[in-house]
Amino acid sequence: MLSELRVQNLGIIAELRLVLGPGLTAITGETGAGKTLVVSAVELLVGGRADASMVRPGASEAAVEGRFVTDDGDEVVLARVIPADGRSRAYVNGRLATAGELAELGATLVDLHGQHAHQSLLLPAVQRALLDRFAGAPAVDALRDFRGARAELQRIEAELVPLGGDERARARELDLLRYQVAEIDAADITDPDEDDALAREELVLGDATAHREALEAAFADIEGAAEDATGRAIAALSDREPFAALTERVRAAQAELAELAHDLRLAGESVVADPERLIEVGARRRLLQELRRKYGETLADILGFRADARRRVAEIEGHGARVAQLEAARAAAAAEAQRHAAALTAARRAAAGPLAGAVTAALQPLAMPGAEFVVAVEPAREVGDDGADAVTFLLAANPGEPASALARVASGGELSRTMLALRVVLSAAPPTLVFDEVDSGLGGEAGVAVGEALARLGSRHQVLSVTHLAQVAAYADAHVTVSKHGEAGRTLAGAELLLEEARVGELARMLSGVDSAGARLHAEELLRGARNPSPARARAAPVRRASRGAR
Repeated sequence: MLSELRVQNLGIIAELRLVLGPGLTAITGETGAGKTLVVSAVELLVGGRADASMVRPGASEAAVEGRFVTDDGDEVVLARVIPADGRSRAYVNGRLATAGELAELGATLVDLHGQHAHQSLLLPAVQRALLDRFAGAPAVDALRDFRGARAELQRIEAELVPLGGDERARARELDLLRYQVAEIDAADITDPDEDDALAREELVLGDATAHREALEAAFADIEGAAEDATGRAIAALSDREPFAALTERVRAAQAELAELAHDLRLAGESVVADPERLIEVGARRRLLQELRRKYGETLADILGFRADARRRVAEIEGHGARVAQLEAARAAAAAEAQRHAAALTAARRAAAGPLAGAVTAALQPLAMPGAEFVVAVEPAREVGDDGADAVTFLLAANPGEPASALARVASGGELSRTMLALRVVLSAAPPTLVFDEVDSGLGGEAGVAVGEALARLGSRHQVLSVTHLAQVAAYADAHVTVSKHGEAGRTLAGAELLLEEARVGELARMLSGVDSAGARLHAEELLRGARNPSPARARAAPVRRASRGAR
């Protein structure tokens, strides 16, 4: 709820601060005192249009700040600054924001009902959601099932998209893929390191005679002179105890030389000049190089390309079967979505009459005895996530008049009272509701009925009502009066939370124009009646009454 409102330099308001509580708060004052500016301030907080003409003459800027307390106890501070020259600025918890962000957040906190205020109940999506809520489980369950079926349908359609295209293009792609797989298969690559082994073999075969002669020479030197030299060294050092370690090292070298000589001999014997094998190795290396040029940097890449190509071949070859399978699934999902959409439409149409009847009945005591509220459920232009229905709230304010969409209702007072009746019937609403001149053109019993309706709303929401009727203000839990006064040749407005005696005086003024003894008696009677309704009236419209006085 809105717990605190601060306004500076807005219209004739120089400085205003209100601390607000739950329930119904009446805002009253003489005509032109500036009470509607309080509503304008709240509207600015929730993204309403800002205009430099709102700034108090002589001030550089106007500022509005509101502190909201959510149901879970968190605080949200919204602010709006309107310069006399320049663009307005918006803030959320001290952080710069756009007016759109302010409106999006504000829609969850406040709903305004007045002749010029934005109202969420005028939005088609909100009207549809409220009808669903009123319909209960049949609509809620059907909407949930419809959205599930629609999501499945969209998933299947997304899977079908890449399977479309030109049949000839797929045939050409299939021929190419088959050729590529066959070309790689023909190479019979089994070892991803084969090209490295071939490179080494080609180096050996390319100079086989010279390689063999070098190995034989090395073998002869190691087997002859080197082994003889180590033998003589061992003989010279034997029996010389101080140098036993050195002797062992020479013996180890002699063994290593013998092993090396053996390896040199085997290597020399393995090198055989083979021109045919050399040609074969070169051809194989050229083949693998060509495959790497086409399909990957390494033989492993080539093998990976072949695996992907085989999978794509399987996809194309199974294209017809897969498309047929998905088309069947799409038809089933579409039928399922249509079935749930039809159930949703039926639930909405079944609830439309009772909702219209309940709101029409709620309008009768609000000085609209001949009004008729209509809930139209018609086919939407296109099916969306909320089904296939366009839901529109309409009003025929007087007998014989055609029903018009609420957004086109000409009379601001009639629209506000219709919104009040809707809010009384429908419990879903933001925490704070603001009504501006909902009692326009009313009096007597109709005013009492409006007060009772606002009080019922106040038992579930915070309600702020700008009113000129004492019958309405008497039902408020708190009463704020806005007045204007002259200061240094200027007209300024201020606000005051009224205590019990001051409240009686304000109600007396509203009743007769003056604070007289007779008017006070009438005002006191109004307050008693609001706090203790007659049994018949209490049964018809139960209202909680608990005067809180000052907060």
